[in-house]
Amino acid sequence: MIVVTRLNGTQFAINPDLIERIHENPDTTLVTVDGAKYIVTESMSDVIHKIASFRARVLVLASEPHRDEPAQPVRIHPRDN
Repeated sequence: MIVVTRLNGTQFAINPDLIERIHENPDTTLVTVDGAKYIVTESMSDVIHKIASFRARVLVLASEPHRDEPAQPVRIHPRDN
């Protein structure tokens, strides 16, 4: 989810995978796949940056080991004396 701001100053989160188009003329309008339109204060480039950052975070989280998996044993090698 990305957080954007309505013209009245309230913020809301939207799933960027549901955004079909972004218009900027002069207000930035997000159009979702179901046809809903949201006018936001962020510029088009800011929204695109938020979407790219969101997707980058998803990739980073997907590449991390799962927390619910059992921890692998740590092998400790004795020092060479």
